[in-house]
Amino acid sequence: MLDPTKRFSSRVENYVKYRPNYPAAIVPLLRSECGLTSDSVIADVGSGTGLSAALFLKNGNPVFGVEPNPEMRAAGERSLANYPKFSSVDGVAEATTLPDRSVDFVLAAQAFHWFKREETRVEFGRILKPGGWVVLVWNGYRVASGPLMAAYQDLVTRYGTDYSEVQREVVGCEVESFYAPGLSKCARFEFTQDFDYEGLKGRLLSASYAPEPDHPSYDAMLRDIRKVFDANQIGGKVVFSYETEAYYGQLLTG
Repeated sequence: MLDPTKRFSSRVENYVKYRPNYPAAIVPLLRSECGLTSDSVIADVGSGTGLSAALFLKNGNPVFGVEPNPEMRAAGERSLANYPKFSSVDGVAEATTLPDRSVDFVLAAQAFHWFKREETRVEFGRILKPGGWVVLVWNGYRVASGPLMAAYQDLVTRYGTDYSEVQREVVGCEVESFYAPGLSKCARFEFTQDFDYEGLKGRLLSASYAPEPDHPSYDAMLRDIRKVFDANQIGGKVVFSYETEAYYGQLLTG
């Protein structure tokens, strides 16, 4: 597989335009379950273009966005430039560069499956304050929600350059064991995006496993995504269905 810190270098424009935000309901969930306040310091590890950091900056939180990919990090800095409580950090999950016991929450949104688990657990334990929380979030699409999503799944399975390997990384995360001997809980949220054809194509091209223009399968993939759109559009739009999984718990590292 490609180096995870370099996978999205050429995907930034489509990522910014077409990737979904994260459900706002995550914030009140963490307030009630984990004691989140507007003063809680957040380390958003693998912060990318800033989608997950924005959720907490809007809540008034100080956020360190830790991102190793320079193109993604620059996009996050641009999109979050109006938030004075955002700090951009060139670091990785296994070596964030943040001070010991400096954050109340570590967040990883759409990123944890790329991390080296044991090194990451040590690093999270180092930067978390006593009683701190780890929150791991994924926006996944709901294949069973209808024919559009089933057809999209079939397309990325056929054309994705390493889609099956990436899926194994996500599905095989065994998130609960990361928190052991502490416990974790999982909350789920459903939401949708409406896309015209350019939006659906851009959503596909934002994926790290989608063939790029110099790949022999690129043109065939675009022909097929056009067919998927045409077969499912109503009034020039399709509805792309997601389910967000948000895990939260404490590491109890002592």
